[in-house]
Amino acid sequence: MKLFTSESVTEGHPDKVCDQISDAVLDAYFSIDPNSRVACECSVSNRRLLIMGEITSKATVDIEKIAREKILEIGYDKDEYLFNGNNVDILIDVHNQSADIALGVDNSKESKENIMEDTLGAGDQGMMFGYATNEIEDVLMPAAIYYAHKLAKRLTEVRKEGIINYLRPDGKTQITAKYDDNNKFVGIDTIVVSSQHDDNILHEKIEKDIIEHVIKVVIPQELMDNNTKIYVNPTGNFVIGGPAGDSGLTGRKIIVDTYGGYAPHGGGAFSGKDPTKVDRSAAYYARYVAKHIVALGLADKCEIQVAYAIGVAKPVSINVNTFGTNKIDESKILELIYNVFDFRPANIIKELNLRTPVYGKTAAYGHFGHNEYSWERLNKLEECENYIKGI
Repeated sequence: MKLFTSESVTEGHPDKVCDQISDAVLDAYFSIDPNSRVACECSVSNRRLLIMGEITSKATVDIEKIAREKILEIGYDKDEYLFNGNNVDILIDVHNQSADIALGVDNSKESKENIMEDTLGAGDQGMMFGYATNEIEDVLMPAAIYYAHKLAKRLTEVRKEGIINYLRPDGKTQITAKYDDNNKFVGIDTIVVSSQHDDNILHEKIEKDIIEHVIKVVIPQELMDNNTKIYVNPTGNFVIGGPAGDSGLTGRKIIVDTYGGYAPHGGGAFSGKDPTKVDRSAAYYARYVAKHIVALGLADKCEIQVAYAIGVAKPVSINVNTFGTNKIDESKILELIYNVFDFRPANIIKELNLRTPVYGKTAAYGHFGHNEYSWERLNKLEECENYIKGI
């Protein structure tokens, strides 16, 4: 028996507060000017929020208003939480994108109205990873992060719907998945749920309510047995949370955002970045490609690595790893990828329709495994199948 653990956090976690504000700002610019260049990051601590970054756009956006509305939407709307969107101090330090970076991305086409040419260069050097596995068939995600996200999202639902009316916005979840000797997911060994709550609520009541209204609702009964361990607020008390308990920073939950540690990460964060930043767009496209490979039945697991040089459109490398689960030779899978999929930034942006305000909803509960996102679609299966027949 093998064990693997992944965690998730709720939208009230201080790092996720920052992610959501950053992506709310990005969406606001894109809703007016789809060619906006945005790199927006936030830092929050106690009663202060710093919004910083590089933004070049024809749009004019009230960043402070967007931030306050997002904080209130998350649920920080009372002074007793020690962080309140109505009166938090907000400092904004935003300037235009570096001309040197813009030159690399545009490849001397800054004067063009709509920069969607084949020569659109990568916004930075670096490597990105995409991953898919058939552990959870409908979404092709690893089991531990999939169920950790579902628990975190359910924590928010029971709070906002008043099912457990004493919960506060901050929370964390964790799942330890069990695998047999053939690396097949067979069940859940350990569940950890920690949720911020009002003062003077008995731990026994919190434990009972979360087991009944969160864990039992989310986790299929067949995945648990008498040996499954459940920990609810294991410290016993979680009243002070959110930015009052810990500082937060955009991009600090990159493993939560991706595959829960089940696959490598190139190091680049997602939230607050427009799609010319390949940290985000190429990671989305790599997931898109990996998901097709697994959905086609060419492998049970697939990891794609892609790497870029700043200002250069074509990747410097693409690598595929199927961990020995491939049904055809990996060289054939790589040939398929090179001939059916196009990793140039301009194509990624166009193919996945990334110049639209779709980013805010990605900033909590993971960027992958949600079939409504364009990078989760399996719209090239027929084209891939036809190519495979030809080789």
